[in-house]
Amino acid sequence: MNELEQLRFPIGHYEPSGTITQEQRKQWIEEIGQLPAELYTAVDGLSEEQLDTPYRDGGWTLRQVVHHIADSHMNSYTRFKLAVTEDSPTVKPYYEDRWAELADGAHAPIRLSLSLIEALHERWFIFLQSLQPEQFERGFIHPEHGRTMTLGYVTGMYAWHGKHHVAHITSLRERKGW
Repeated sequence: MNELEQLRFPIGHYEPSGTITQEQRKQWIEEIGQLPAELYTAVDGLSEEQLDTPYRDGGWTLRQVVHHIADSHMNSYTRFKLAVTEDSPTVKPYYEDRWAELADGAHAPIRLSLSLIEALHERWFIFLQSLQPEQFERGFIHPEHGRTMTLGYVTGMYAWHGKHHVAHITSLRERKGW
């Protein structure tokens, strides 16, 4: 992996291997439940100036990363509920890069998204724990991917997604000595 790829994907790409087991799914659900605490730790003590620092050249600021997690995970939680209550719904994609440039994504205090993520993940964790194994085979059609994405697969993707963005923050802190 070259330097830019390492900065973009500090924990690598999401690539689950083989069949998703119940144990793997349980681990991912735990990781989704733990994300708020990990994110709070990652941003603890950062100044406004530090929050407005991009995690890489051409990348989002740390502030935008925090707000993006809230935006992305809100969309995902809704997609999970649609997949459980409807038959293979087609979900609406959104332009996450454009959302990050809106005032609430680019300038709002991170405490707003931190609180939102905390509440959202508490609900999501309860919801995921309540699902029966066969419900993780349900899914939704994502137009950008052109296929049905099962909840089992997407559970892992969002466990990875949270860790991926926390690593953007923590790796910048390491590089800068913050």
